[in-house]
Amino acid sequence: MCGLVGYAGFAGRVPRGTEDSSLKEMTETLACRGPDASAEWAEGTAGLGHTRLAVVDLAGGRQPMVLERGGRTVLVVAFTGEVYNHARLRSELTSLGHRFTTRGDSEVVLRAVEAWGEGAAARLEGMFAYAAWEPGTRRLTLVRDRFGIKPLCYARIGDAVVFGSEPKAVLAHPAVTARLDLDGLRELLLSSHPMIKTPGRTAFAGLNEVVPGTVVSVTAGGVRARRYWSLAPAEHRDDLPATVVRVRQLLEEAVTGQLAADVPVSVLLSGGLDSSAIAALARPAAGTLHTLSVDLGNQASDGDAMGRDPDGPYAELMVAHLGSSHRRVRVDAEMLAEPGRRARVGRLRDGLTLGDFDTSLLQLYGAVREHFAVTLAGDGADELFGGYRWFTPEAAQGESFPWDSVLDRADLTRLLDPELAKALDLNAHRADLYAAAAAELEHLPGTTPAEAALRLDSYLNLTRFLPCLLDRADRLSMGVGLEVRVPFLDHHLVEYVFNTPWELKTFDGREKSLLRAAVADLLPERVLARRKSPYPMVRDPAYRTALTLQVERLLAEGGPATELLDPAAVRGLLLESRGKDRFPREGLELVLDLDQWLRTHRPALQL
Repeated sequence: MCGLVGYAGFAGRVPRGTEDSSLKEMTETLACRGPDASAEWAEGTAGLGHTRLAVVDLAGGRQPMVLERGGRTVLVVAFTGEVYNHARLRSELTSLGHRFTTRGDSEVVLRAVEAWGEGAAARLEGMFAYAAWEPGTRRLTLVRDRFGIKPLCYARIGDAVVFGSEPKAVLAHPAVTARLDLDGLRELLLSSHPMIKTPGRTAFAGLNEVVPGTVVSVTAGGVRARRYWSLAPAEHRDDLPATVVRVRQLLEEAVTGQLAADVPVSVLLSGGLDSSAIAALARPAAGTLHTLSVDLGNQASDGDAMGRDPDGPYAELMVAHLGSSHRRVRVDAEMLAEPGRRARVGRLRDGLTLGDFDTSLLQLYGAVREHFAVTLAGDGADELFGGYRWFTPEAAQGESFPWDSVLDRADLTRLLDPELAKALDLNAHRADLYAAAAAELEHLPGTTPAEAALRLDSYLNLTRFLPCLLDRADRLSMGVGLEVRVPFLDHHLVEYVFNTPWELKTFDGREKSLLRAAVADLLPERVLARRKSPYPMVRDPAYRTALTLQVERLLAEGGPATELLDPAAVRGLLLESRGKDRFPREGLELVLDLDQWLRTHRPALQL
């Protein structure tokens, strides 16, 4: 895994404000993404930088990769991620006359772009982002994988473009200014509460993301975006037994393919169905199977909206069942609330954090990185197979994002300055986002209204909810130089399961029936029967106390966020927190996270 940055000018000059040190400074912001090497290339009006985490072809694969012909540069590529079908593509390209000097996937991307241009994107399978610069035509191409597992963003500055894996890399260029307007604040709030991601948008005005599954081409004539992949309806012809067999086959291919590396690989194991399935499928090809889990001690209780129960007993059961070499990462509540740790998470994230979810996950990733550079995780299974509580016919029939009402999160706009909350009008904005998302999905002729509603539910989860979790996993894992691979987002598997009728996905009346059936012979009955339990939430009173004290201090001493908040509403939140009833964790975390985000990025406010 790596990080990439760069700039390109299209009017015979570099972007305004560019200095000799600009490219290096941009590259250095992504040092955590690639701790093994870094390099820059600059020529004429363009420059590319790269940081490398070496997991395949450790000796080769250095970037940016430059293709020269007749003593002139014809193509430069900076690539981040993994292309799992690079061996097959290498063979195809070799048959076309291309010659390779390295064993990794980076040179395959270079040669694929040379051979197929923009068409290379659709041939790559994996999680990736890349930038390709063609000096002869002054064309910059930016590409992102189908689900946006790997990030890539850019800003248009006059007749030039500045780009990078993360906003902080783009903002490090002298010509790019951090600005927060109303649309940015809407994105900042909704992408964390209640986790609705707007494709292509960041919290910063003028700074865009490459939409997943999209090629962005930039020339002197302007910016052009083209989708090379999207979720599309297809007829499902298999009956239930054949569907189960096919899902198992696709899962095996995905997991086996993503185990490939020149360094040891581990598996995150919570004891839930998703991670247990990956661990069991990895066991035959892994040699010694290495697994890790997080232990929050007094972490959870039944009865919350997500139906959590403790992971520990199930994880231990799977360890015994698989005979894996297991490490348990112990995290305590006071550490999760410690301001320094929260600040570090805030610096890594582009948006607001998810509180203790993020601080504990960063701790887990850090423990994994002490022993492994690569790990496999179960992200995407719930969105694909219908694991969440909001995958019901009733929730799917609503004219809103299904998880919005089921999670029953408090209206956090009540904490904002009343005039600001009125200007944001998040309810109307949320309705507009839903209408736009729903309009993207087509349905096959003859699809019943009930099936169409549940298919839309899945589409919204995969394209609006899941990206929030993928951003979180990317920033926190890359913050410690760890590569997290996600087999459930193999696009062949996603295309097949997405188009499987709902009656087959839940044929026995339970969530994720199809996934359970596909791995039934691999897992203990207790794990197969376990209900959905999301990533654990800390319940220790010490965490509640720590957050309350920190918000009290912020109100007393002031901070950037106090200009945007309603002090009376925040004081009411503190009274609620000091009581014995509901713990308003999301409100307290929002106040602290908003302040931290403003301190970190220091944006010019255009509200």
